[in-house]
Order: sequence, then C-alpha cells, then structure tokens
Amino acid sequence: MSVPRTLTATSAALVGLLALAGCSSNTADSEETEPAAASVTIEDNNGTHEVATPPTSVVALDNRTFQTLSDWGIELSAGAVSLMPDTVSYVDDDAIVDIGNHNEPDLEAIVAVDPDLIISGQRFTQHNSAIADLVPDATIIDLEPREDEPFDEELKRQVTVLGEIFGKEDEAEQLVSDFDAAAERAAAAYDDSDTVMAVNTSGGTIGYLAPTVGRSLGPIYDMLGLTPALEVDDATDDHQGDEISVEAIASSNPDWILVLDRDAVFAADTPDYVQASEILESSEALAGVTAVTDEQIVYMPTDTYLNESIQTYTIFLNDFADALEASAKN
Repeated sequence: MSVPRTLTATSAALVGLLALAGCSSNTADSEETEPAAASVTIEDNNGTHEVATPPTSVVALDNRTFQTLSDWGIELSAGAVSLMPDTVSYVDDDAIVDIGNHNEPDLEAIVAVDPDLIISGQRFTQHNSAIADLVPDATIIDLEPREDEPFDEELKRQVTVLGEIFGKEDEAEQLVSDFDAAAERAAAAYDDSDTVMAVNTSGGTIGYLAPTVGRSLGPIYDMLGLTPALEVDDATDDHQGDEISVEAIASSNPDWILVLDRDAVFAADTPDYVQASEILESSEALAGVTAVTDEQIVYMPTDTYLNESIQTYTIFLNDFADALEASAKN
C-alpha cells in the first residue's frame, strides 16, 4: 500500500524542523560553554588601555593593591611577595612567583609567567619601561596617586578601576563607601583649634612628616582640614621623614600626634627594635606635650609601611575618629 504524498511531505517538514531545532540547541549550548572574549576600557596614569577580562595571568607589584586583590580572591601568577606584609594572604601562597623588592627585582621572572596584566605603581613605577620591554604584549597599569590630584580621590580611583577590571564593582563601591564614611567621621569630630603633628619612627628616631607632602600621613592634613602644629621650610616626602628634634616637637606643643611606625612591619622581632609608643610616650623631653599628657597619640596600623591600601587608611581614619570623639566627651 502506498503512503499518501501529503503524509510524506509532512514528515519531511517535521524532520527538517527537528534538524533546525537541533542545530539551534547545539548553537546555544556552544555559546553557553564558550562565551565570547570580553574586555574593559580603563584609564590609568599613562592613558587608556583595553584590558581582556578576566585576565588570565596577573602580576601585582604595587603595595597599595595587595590587600584589595587578596580580599577579592584574585589569583596571582607573580608578585612582589617580598614587599607584602604577613597580613596579606599571598605571602603563604607558594604558587606565586616572587619578583622580589623594588631595589633588586627579578624582572626576568615576570616573563616566565607570561602575564597579560601587570599592576605596577609606587615603588615599582621606576621599572615600568624595563618591564614593558620584556613583556611587550602585556598591559601594564599604574594607578599610583598623582601628586596634582586629591589623595583621597586617588585612592578611590585605584580601587574603582581594579573593580572594573576584575568584575568587582560592588566590592569596590563598598570600599569607597567605607573610606568616605571614616573620613567624614574624623572630619566631623575634629576641632580645628587643635594642632596636629605627624611623625614616623625608625631606628629609635623620630622623623617629621610635613602637611600635604609627608609620606603616608601628609595628605591627611588636607583630607580632614587639620591645623599643623609646626610647618618646616623645604619639607620633603622622604620615606624616613625629615629630621626633627624632640625639642622642636615639644616647643610646638601639638594637641594631637599622628604616628607611622616604619619598623613595626618588618623589624618588630629584631633585638634593636624600639616601638613608636615607647619612643614618644617615654620621652622626658615630650612629657609636657599636650598630646602626650592627654593621651592623644594615634598610630597607623602596624603593617602600614608595606600596606598603604584604602583599607589601611579606612582603619586609621576610624581610629582617629574614635579618639577625637572620645576626647570631645572628656
């Protein structure tokens, strides 16, 4: 018995539709399992870059970024592990190739990890050209705070750009929000009739950190509108601070002293280490200074010298705000 032509045609049409559906399904599956490569356009200190996302091999050299990248769970192929404090989880990851510190870095080791993204900045900025020559196909970004821009805005710019690169926009926004809230607390609690001195300590001596330009604490004056207890001509941003005598500090009689202990992060276990609090609070020459007698000395986090991240400043600003608010109640 012959099959009707109409049935044959219908069957053929159904087969064709099923075949097309199968192709469509396979195409969809293929698109799901093999997404198209993506990229993001960002701007750093040297211009505009197109960065493939997510990066497949990341090298981190800027100590302002270590904490952020670590908190976000970003995997590193290589980094300046020798510059990382033990508060950053990367120091325990043996899979990360250590480039060393900025004084004698092993730049050839960067080549070995075939990076597509290198996060440079601060101490490593001086090596950017040499790195670019070694790995010309890698994107090198440098988000070191620029001298002609407000320091607080530069810290926020850094984490915002990193958030765009690593798909961590919400996390970056939270870091910015926390930082702003801490700065606002401190500024609101500060009485501008109180004078402030910023110093660092190293090797048992005190260094002067000038308003605006002084390493780490200098920008805090501008951020919070602090009144300097002492202003020194030709002050620098030297990492050891400018030379100052305890007599000069005593004569200026600051109401508040802000302190960076440079040695705490890497020399605390050495026999000759002297803690900043001992240097300042036990000094006979400073015994009559208001900041000492009223216990108005605020210390930056112990790991600050190697971890100048936005998180570090958020902690410090909250600590300062706590002290200011407590003082106002007395």
